Amino acid sequence: MTRRAPRRLFRIAVGVTLALGAALVPSFAAADENDDLTQRIDPNQSQGTGQVVVDRGHVDFGPTLNTGQWRIQIHDDSASPSYWRNLEDVVMKVTDAGVLEVPDDPAYAFLGEDPGTPVWVVPQTQKSDVVWTGWNTQEPGVLSSLKVGTTLSILGVEGPGEVIAYLQSGNFGDPQPLWSTLDEFPQQTWIEINTHTHANWVFTTPGIYLVDVQFDGELTSGETVSARDTLRFAVGDATDPQPAFAMTTSAEAVDPSSAPSDTPIASEPGSSDGAVGPVLFIVIGAVGAVLIVALIVVGTASRRAKARVLAARRAKEVPE
Repeated sequence: MTRRAPRRLFRIAVGVTLALGAALVPSFAAADENDDLTQRIDPNQSQGTGQVVVDRGHVDFGPTLNTGQWRIQIHDDSASPSYWRNLEDVVMKVTDAGVLEVPDDPAYAFLGEDPGTPVWVVPQTQKSDVVWTGWNTQEPGVLSSLKVGTTLSILGVEGPGEVIAYLQSGNFGDPQPLWSTLDEFPQQTWIEINTHTHANWVFTTPGIYLVDVQFDGELTSGETVSARDTLRFAVGDATDPQPAFAMTTSAEAVDPSSAPSDTPIASEPGSSDGAVGPVLFIVIGAVGAVLIVALIVVGTASRRAKARVLAARRAKEVPE
């Protein structure tokens, strides 16, 4: 597998209200089940063990504190009972039931594929025979301890094709891209606490994809927390999901804080990171001003000393 080469910068901050109640364009990914995003996660939900392949039903990934530490887990709600699972134990299988054709509409040019091209889609609105992958910040420990929200960073993707995630608000709303392998990484999204969101995931080619994700936040205690892990997708009926369990990303570590200043998510609300730049400039400016004043003072004193010496010499040269 190779890391997809990014070609342009594109980041969009997304709030919880953007996706609630959303539905897909019928011609591209029509829903056949009720899209109900309201949920409450049992604080006593068990921790799942063993490897699972999920090819239909509901799964979310997100930060958790139920193990005593900030980490990324998958809320597996594809069967009863629900479980929290570690990411390395889950492969999401996107079957050929999710194949759709790219619409003949300029609004979908961001997919980078010609109209009519078949792509594999995890839909924003649930379909009974396709895995329904979303994310949430609703784990009870997170609800009670996270200060405001969290920054989700997509650090990189490895796979045989492109991956694009976007939201569609209503049947006639324009698609709103979230992140894409056609753009530079990292790509960041701000997610408020108690959010449950689903988007359209488009895969252009069958095969195994590894998505490198990171969640950063600040707890009510003032502690800053960060966790990084890998989502695993096996796309296409002919793709064997088993090798994905042992795969890891080969991409080098990417620091999300290195994102350019025009990124919508500059810092987390409630944190002091956003104030570092202005404070630094103020300090530098103050130091510069002090140095300038010191140079002026030194220069003035030097000129006065020279004047006194010259005056003394002239006084000696004048006869009494």
